[in-house]
Amino acid sequence: MKHYSIWVLEYSAIEEHPMSAALYGSHNAGTSRLPFCYVLLKGDGVVAMVDVGHNHVDYKKTFAEQIGVSNWHSPHEVLMECGVTPEDVTHVFITHAHFDHMGGIDFFPNATFYIQERELTAWVSTMALGSRFRSLMGGIDPSDILRLVDLGRQGRLVAIDGQRDDILPNIDVHPAYDTHTPGSQYVVVRNSGKGETEDTWVLAGDLVYKHENLHGGDEEDPFYIPVGLATGSQTRLIMTSDEMLGRVGDDVTRVVPVHEDRLKDIFPSRRSKYGQQVVELSLRASDTSAVG
Repeated sequence: MKHYSIWVLEYSAIEEHPMSAALYGSHNAGTSRLPFCYVLLKGDGVVAMVDVGHNHVDYKKTFAEQIGVSNWHSPHEVLMECGVTPEDVTHVFITHAHFDHMGGIDFFPNATFYIQERELTAWVSTMALGSRFRSLMGGIDPSDILRLVDLGRQGRLVAIDGQRDDILPNIDVHPAYDTHTPGSQYVVVRNSGKGETEDTWVLAGDLVYKHENLHGGDEEDPFYIPVGLATGSQTRLIMTSDEMLGRVGDDVTRVVPVHEDRLKDIFPSRRSKYGQQVVELSLRASDTSAVG
């Protein structure tokens, strides 16, 4: 029995993204399409998301357009592809605080948000370093950090210290400190409830951009290539990749990179009326398919 239906939903994209940003050291390797997505999970009494995209206004709009983001659509438009509204969402897991993963907080008025405490405190400390260190703030909208603090004031923020099992039934979070960001985390959905490697999904945030990060382009003799963007350690990224793969019995397809354009070629999918991919990873018997 599946506990959750799981969809990866595209909400915008960069049509030509430098390959070196996705695969460390891939200089002069051209570009690839980089979809911007979040993950929707539906179970008994639970409508949860992993990350929430960004709100295409003010600083985030300016920054997104500078890096080539196009075809942005709001969560109201995107989630409707699965018959859900932002107001229905009960829980949100923030993998890290970059604008395209956390900048849409305000769209979800009824959700409780979960983030690693280290991710919150590290960005506050980084902001206090001064302008000479501003390159460390790449991808961060400082106003989003203030929004997190306000969620705490409202009683809608849970700051997690390390691993937390069954934070929701059959959903665990695992820290990945000093990797893509200081306090990144990934989400594990044990969809059969029978153990980690059976029908288990790792929702990786930006710890992985493409499947090549996990097999190096050689599936017969695989090796790890970390993502090209990290404020932490490339070694820690490699070790975390190995950890995530171990949780799914080395099945690369069940470590889910939300920036991977080829998910549509692996799982059932369709294009929305906005030209964006709706990818269905898993479907409960009681839910209606969003792609077929």
